[in-house]
Amino acid sequence: MIRLAVISGKGGTGKTMVTAALSRLLKGSLVLADCDVDAANLELVTGPRLISTDPFMGMKAAVIDPALCVQCGECEAHCRFDAVKRDGNTCRVSPLRCEGCAVCTVVCPAAAVTMQPRQTGTILYSETARGHLVHARLVPGAGNSGLLVHAVKKMAMDRDGSCDLFLIDGPPGTGCPLISTISGVDLVLVVTEPSISGLHDLKRVVTVCGQFRPRILVAVNRYDLDLSLTDEIEAWCREERIPLIGKIPFDPAVIGSVRQGVPLAGTSPAAQAIQTLTANLEEELMHVGIR
Repeated sequence: MIRLAVISGKGGTGKTMVTAALSRLLKGSLVLADCDVDAANLELVTGPRLISTDPFMGMKAAVIDPALCVQCGECEAHCRFDAVKRDGNTCRVSPLRCEGCAVCTVVCPAAAVTMQPRQTGTILYSETARGHLVHARLVPGAGNSGLLVHAVKKMAMDRDGSCDLFLIDGPPGTGCPLISTISGVDLVLVVTEPSISGLHDLKRVVTVCGQFRPRILVAVNRYDLDLSLTDEIEAWCREERIPLIGKIPFDPAVIGSVRQGVPLAGTSPAAQAIQTLTANLEEELMHVGIR
């Protein structure tokens, strides 16, 4: 199974729109994963039917047993995250503030504090017109989104590992969720935009991807909004020997497809550009495996 991640150095470049359109156009069987777990929205344009849900257990949090607590205040005094508060005749731990360092378990003289598993998200397994979609919802304020990304990818590979293509809608930025997303993939398609921040973050995300040695490709969305910056992006890609396989124009039809909750289709300028992008991507995929 070929693994392809669609990513972006910054949010708002149209990465999810491109991923949804590719899911409709790419040949062969595929499994989809939305690894932007902090703000997953691929489901909004693929119309999935939910099959099952699984809890995601993040890092452990401290829990104080009120029957054992002697109200000494040591846990409160040593907590650097202000997670321990007095509550009547005992102390309690705020799960939103607890960072799981376990210092409180060490300093408690009564052994009243233990580290317990906590659910910080949910993994969803759904059916779409183009195959199964694995997506997730992270509890607001919860950390460890990189671990949740890993769990999403693992479920997709465990349940649909016989598919021809694993298509991943990745997170924006260059943090832990992105690193977890691109780990082990064969290709990454970076969707950027003609803006100063778009070019800057394109360079940053390509630098991160280079550490994992996937085949790197670039597409410019809304390229006609600033042709001079699009020229700069093209020149930089040539200098870095990174194939620029698509330029998508600004098109109101994209907004219409998002509002309708369906992948972009038809004969609009953006739809035709994505068809060309898909054809170029298919050629790149042939270098990775038999299509």
